[in-house]
Amino acid sequence: MRIVSEKRIREFIAREPRSAESMWNWLDAVESASWRNPGDLKRTFSATASFVGDKTIFNVGGNNYRVETYVHYRQQIVYIKRIGTHKEYDKWDL
Repeated sequence: MRIVSEKRIREFIAREPRSAESMWNWLDAVESASWRNPGDLKRTFSATASFVGDKTIFNVGGNNYRVETYVHYRQQIVYIKRIGTHKEYDKWDL
């Protein structure tokens, strides 16, 4: 899978430096994946990915951070909409 945009990860890490290792590990796992459908994604992230409408929410770093994405299986692209802490996520309007 290809990530759009990695810049959001770098910006989040700059704001939340303790997230760096978890965020880069998540990025590596996503980039090495080749999902054809939501079932494939759930096999990779069984307990840490949720589907909310057309979005996929990833719990990263032991449930400390959230990554809101749109996953386009056919194009093999994961678009990052926003990244936040668990506390920030509670305020998001999904």
